[in-house]
Amino acid sequence: MAELEIGIGKSGRRAYGFDDIAIVPSRRTRDPEDVDITWEIDAFRLELPLMAAAMDGVVSPATAIEVGRLGGIGVVNLEGLWTRYDDPDPLFEEIAGLEPDKATLRMQQIYGEPIKEELIARRVREINDAGVVSCASLTPQRAERYVGTILEAELDLLVIQGTVVSAEHVSRTVEPLNLKRFIRELEIPVIVGGCASYQAALHLMRTGAVGVLVGVGPGQACTTRGVLGIGVPQATAIADAAGARMRHLDETGVYVQVIADGGMSTGGDIAKAIACGADAVMIGSPLAAAHEAPGRGYHWGMATFHPTLPRGARVRTEPRGTLREVLVGPAHENDGRLNLFGALRTSMATCGYETVKEFQKAEVMVAPAIRTEGKTLQRSQGIGMGH
Repeated sequence: MAELEIGIGKSGRRAYGFDDIAIVPSRRTRDPEDVDITWEIDAFRLELPLMAAAMDGVVSPATAIEVGRLGGIGVVNLEGLWTRYDDPDPLFEEIAGLEPDKATLRMQQIYGEPIKEELIARRVREINDAGVVSCASLTPQRAERYVGTILEAELDLLVIQGTVVSAEHVSRTVEPLNLKRFIRELEIPVIVGGCASYQAALHLMRTGAVGVLVGVGPGQACTTRGVLGIGVPQATAIADAAGARMRHLDETGVYVQVIADGGMSTGGDIAKAIACGADAVMIGSPLAAAHEAPGRGYHWGMATFHPTLPRGARVRTEPRGTLREVLVGPAHENDGRLNLFGALRTSMATCGYETVKEFQKAEVMVAPAIRTEGKTLQRSQGIGMGH
């Protein structure tokens, strides 16, 4: 791809986010009822290509169970409030009531409480007892420390997650996690991320991971792009990772799932993520708007409470409906923020595609005016696509 000159001696590719592109309808259409949006990862078959993000304000053991019953996977943060406090509900209430200029400091104090291994085991077993897929996240720094606990609790699926996770971490002071050895020796499947480039995704796939999370900085609560200045717009990041997936498949015969992580707030965004090459999506902010979400209308990223360099914000999301209404409807609003996977199904049907893998081949075009063309009244009145 041609690069643009930024200045003498420095050039770069043009990258695109979801707002920059549109899906092009094909020559055929089909009934939404005939569309298959199921997702298979390792031995698990899901009705929805969905992971609920490992954010404390989004996923509790109870919401992970409900997401599982609705057909997706809820990811519990094993380094969050649910494993630091026996009953974190009063703390969620306090966090929701904090003044904006006091929120980060107080959250750093709250998250200063040590993680308790007995709570890790308890949270995993709560989800297992409900009969849905149990999935939880750890950072690379703590994965080896708690791996015995999660195996004993019989976790189904592990996510090793950080702002950026690489297959080749270098350190002069500590022995870094050997990601390839750790994943290949582990008894359960592992998803790793985030990443945002072809090479990074390819190297993570070569570790033996069953899935790779794609997204650095696009989330509603994330401030990484401002604090660190790094990131890639999601449409380009996903397409690049999908290209790495094909190379890895050619080299090994192994298909690794590409999971778009962040930057999606509507059904249309999810459809674009799939059309760019994602097999599934990980979302947080849309689920924070569910009545069942533990954050009481607020949510925050995993790095919001970092003790020395926070890279997230506590953000407000107005409650919109139940988890069921957010994910599979029915919708009672017209802005695309409810019935997200009904929208995906309808988008696929409108473009004539029957399966997610077929939809990954949909034609897309660069269309920066897609959200504003002909929408003057909606924008002036703050309704529909004018939010």
